[in-house]
Amino acid sequence: MSAPDADLQPGSLDELPGDLMMWVLIVSELLVFGAGLAAFLGVRIADPAGFAEARTHLHPAPAGINTIILITSGFLAAKALEFGASRRTTTIRWSLVAAMGLGGVFLVIKGYEFADMVGNGITTETHPLFTFYYLLTGFHAAHVLAGIGILALVAWKNTVRNLEVGTAFWHMVDLVWVLLFPVIYLLG
Repeated sequence: MSAPDADLQPGSLDELPGDLMMWVLIVSELLVFGAGLAAFLGVRIADPAGFAEARTHLHPAPAGINTIILITSGFLAAKALEFGASRRTTTIRWSLVAAMGLGGVFLVIKGYEFADMVGNGITTETHPLFTFYYLLTGFHAAHVLAGIGILALVAWKNTVRNLEVGTAFWHMVDLVWVLLFPVIYLLG
């Protein structure tokens, strides 16, 4: 048992797909977003009527469309990983390009949302809901942009390990949005 690999047991960290450091990043990002959502919900409890009124100024329909877009993009990234096992390079790249394109569409819709709200005078100072809205969805949009960059690198150098790492990050971006959408846009 003196060999370095002798300590590895079934269920060890070596069985994680991709790279351990990416999983450390993903868990830390989930904790940051989780803390932001917990703070949002805590502040909301203090002013439920104000939050309900402020929420009427949000854009739930485009946000719902963005949810479908990111879920579809995540599906395409997962298909790229599936194609990676068979080394179908062209199919991998097209799946990743489509996933990145949908990420770009997400950002365009989010940009429209931000521009419309700012154009209507709604800023981080308008109400605490909007402070959290801009912080959480803006931070998420930055992660979408980073994820597009990661997927572009993976499309260029599409080894199975790179596919595992890139798609794991992209799925974290999906997961965060699936949590942000109902809490910010739908919770009454």
